[in-house]
Amino acid sequence: MRTAATGTPVRLVVLAGALVAGLVAGPLAGCTAPVSDAATPVATAPTDAATGAASGSPSAAPSSSPHDPAATATRSSSATPGSSPGPSTSATKKPAASRTVSPTTPSTTSATATAPRPGTALAAVATLTVKGRAPLTGYERSEFGQAWADVDRNGCDTRNDVLGRDLVAVAYKPGTRGCVVASGLLVDPYSGDRIDFLRGQGSSTEVQIDHVVALADAWQKGAQRWDAARRERFANDPLNLRAVDGPTNASKGAGDTATWLPPRKAFRCEYVARQVAVKSSYGLSVTAAERDAMRRVLATCPRQSLPTSDPVPGPGRAKQSGAAAEAKRAGAENPGGSGSATSSGASGSAGGGSVYYANCDAARAAGAAPVHEGDPGYSRRLDRDGDGVGCE
Repeated sequence: MRTAATGTPVRLVVLAGALVAGLVAGPLAGCTAPVSDAATPVATAPTDAATGAASGSPSAAPSSSPHDPAATATRSSSATPGSSPGPSTSATKKPAASRTVSPTTPSTTSATATAPRPGTALAAVATLTVKGRAPLTGYERSEFGQAWADVDRNGCDTRNDVLGRDLVAVAYKPGTRGCVVASGLLVDPYSGDRIDFLRGQGSSTEVQIDHVVALADAWQKGAQRWDAARRERFANDPLNLRAVDGPTNASKGAGDTATWLPPRKAFRCEYVARQVAVKSSYGLSVTAAERDAMRRVLATCPRQSLPTSDPVPGPGRAKQSGAAAEAKRAGAENPGGSGSATSSGASGSAGGGSVYYANCDAARAAGAAPVHEGDPGYSRRLDRDGDGVGCE
């Protein structure tokens, strides 16, 4: 019949739809459980690795190794918001804190400890202008005026002013109103040597007057822009002048602190402090190497003061020495003797002995200077310029 035939296909369609729905629902329902089950070992694996519990699974052993980067990454990424921080979190925070504090403390302490005291030569170095050295083009000694002019108008030239200041046991040439230094003793600050100064041709150069800041160096570091009067004043400023051993001064040339220092180390702080004072006073620049050398020297004597002046005594006011000082000096120069020269005076007799003066100081102490050729005690040793008059 048509009715029965028509009903059969309808039931088949219904049954097929139900079968398809069942097939689809089954796998989907099965997929849900594996996803939930797989999440469980991932969450518990770090706990096992941290506590060291054996999982019993061969595949779990490598991932639980503390040296495995992958395991570390898994532990960090799988932490839940509510979980407590593990050992790896604490280990990360402690080094971070130490890195922040450690470098800060020593740097602050060091800066405080090395800050120079105000008023010292070391502090004054920071005020100097640092520049490159200009060419020496146009430099001549005459650019700084007449050598040893009487700038202070005290009646004596600068060279004799400085000799009178820096020498002891000074004697002046007669008829010069106490200006021209004829002889004296220099304890050289650069070398520490004791030098007998005697005025005369061939002997006067044993003691020279040093420009602490050399004129050529000053020319290259600002003096070429000065007027003539300022340059002359600079060349005759007692603060920039020292009586020193001639050969040692020649070895210095026009050197600055970076290229030359006195061989006597005990005087280097005072020497460099004076260079700083002169350059600061006249606005002269320094090279970077010169500034660094100044700091290195003055760092060994951070309390070294900055000198402001070193005046000369004026005519006839040089440091004199008494008989005791003369005897001490003669003894130092003639250690085998009695400490002073043996003299019989002008008569030429002293127990039948001949007159002998160890040096001009001894002759002056005996009242015999100047000693003329033919006088008792005269010798070529006392008459260095060979003019027939010793100890003049």
